[in-house]
Amino acid sequence: MSAHDLEKAPAFQAPPLACDSHFHVFGPAERYPYGTDIRYKPPLAPLEDFLALARHLGCERFVFVQPSAYGRDNACMLDAMRAVGAKCRGIVDIDENAPDAEIGRLNGIGVRGVRVNVNPIKPPEPGYSKTMLARIERLDARCAEIGWMLDFLTPGWLTQELLPVMRKLRSRHTVAHMGMFLAKDGPAQPGFRQFLDYLRSGDLCWVKFTGTYRMSVAPGFADVAPMARALIEAVPDRIIWGSDYPHLSFADKVTSTGLFNLLGQWADEPMRKKILVENPQRLFGF
Repeated sequence: MSAHDLEKAPAFQAPPLACDSHFHVFGPAERYPYGTDIRYKPPLAPLEDFLALARHLGCERFVFVQPSAYGRDNACMLDAMRAVGAKCRGIVDIDENAPDAEIGRLNGIGVRGVRVNVNPIKPPEPGYSKTMLARIERLDARCAEIGWMLDFLTPGWLTQELLPVMRKLRSRHTVAHMGMFLAKDGPAQPGFRQFLDYLRSGDLCWVKFTGTYRMSVAPGFADVAPMARALIEAVPDRIIWGSDYPHLSFADKVTSTGLFNLLGQWADEPMRKKILVENPQRLFGF
């Protein structure tokens, strides 16, 4: 963790039992080897560094998310989850045909979902969602059976393309980075409007306030505020927040404290309690 992550105090006090619902840990490469398809140079971001940040922000519950650099080797995250215990949950990346015994083992550790993760800067490729369909359908059936969720991280054009698929899902599912629609195009852009319509149409889809810096081009990420507020108005009971620590290739541009403070600009105190405590408690079963 860089020293500037802890330089400034948060702009508001986190309520008791606040949850960071999306972050990653990275251990020593010699102990936790990276996968073959690496999109970025992974940093060393051990559990103890994250926990120091969590104390700084006032977060007491945690949802680990498997980073793409490790592929489907979840060992680093699972070791960290064992160290933390009952205060955490996890989202893994596994093969859709993983043995039932493996899923049961993961569930016992605290895993509650599976990632569907596509490079957020992947250029538009119409019809790409069809290549994902078999995996999504198989995972959905298995997640629905055991009470797990699917966790989507996709570029905005693909989020939009996947909406008809999401409408058919039986399991709960989360969408990271507000769907990854570019903030410069505002909340009136067609894909985001369709996303809002989908969110209002049912109760299985939850939105993550994460990765603001991946959507924004404005100073202070001011262009994201209208989209965040539109989501709060649409589904206040299905929004969660995550630091997305350690911010990977953006680590020299943002701090977790600065991103946490944005929530204070977007939501009043009762709404922040929903986003940080009540909603993740209900979704992840704390």
